[in-house]
Amino acid sequence: MTDKIMPRHIAIIMDGNGRWAKKRGLPRTAGHKQGAENIRKIAIACNDLGIEALTCYAFSTENWKRPEEEVDYLCKLPKLFFHRYLAELIKNNIRVTFLGEIERFPQETRNVIETAVEKTKINTGLNLCLAVNYGGQREIVLAVRKYTQEVIDGKRKNDVTEEEFSSYLMTKGMPGVDLMIRTSGEERISNFLLYQLAYSELVFTETAWPDFDRDALEKAIQIYQHRNRRFGGLAS
Repeated sequence: MTDKIMPRHIAIIMDGNGRWAKKRGLPRTAGHKQGAENIRKIAIACNDLGIEALTCYAFSTENWKRPEEEVDYLCKLPKLFFHRYLAELIKNNIRVTFLGEIERFPQETRNVIETAVEKTKINTGLNLCLAVNYGGQREIVLAVRKYTQEVIDGKRKNDVTEEEFSSYLMTKGMPGVDLMIRTSGEERISNFLLYQLAYSELVFTETAWPDFDRDALEKAIQIYQHRNRRFGGLAS
């Protein structure tokens, strides 16, 4: 696999936790727990493969609409995840970052996420980026507000380019998304990285996220490697 061009940045919509649990007669929270544990496995696999960044859609701005019990559990997952796996992530030289507005989360959840970011900030391996309370449309609106305010304040002219606009997004400093994977059979991008996915390769798999293993990851990467990425131009 390493003799072909590898994606620098992989983004994943981790879908199917609830359906995975229902199929086994378990509560939806059991699926979310298994899905969170799978983040660790896929992050380590990506790190081993030399991937620079992995962005996982962990909690969307729309997830607040779910039943209160489920939302409460999702808010507790970062604490459970990092309590169990932060030391292993550090050992593997993985850096933790996040996208989204974490201010809405309980203070304890925010502290856990910010501590993970702080304790891994000097690591030089994979950037494991968790999209939490994140929505693509909201990200673009916030970026427009920031840019507009700079124009109003006279800090810049109203002449932003596509490349410059990327610096106003939450993914500032990250490589562009080369490959987006969605698990569990749905074929939508569901308000995920709307600006960043403009020319990404999309791979959809029937496998539910808790069952998405290293073999499935490598298969998705192989599909990516056989795509002809023309970025709007003609094939070379």
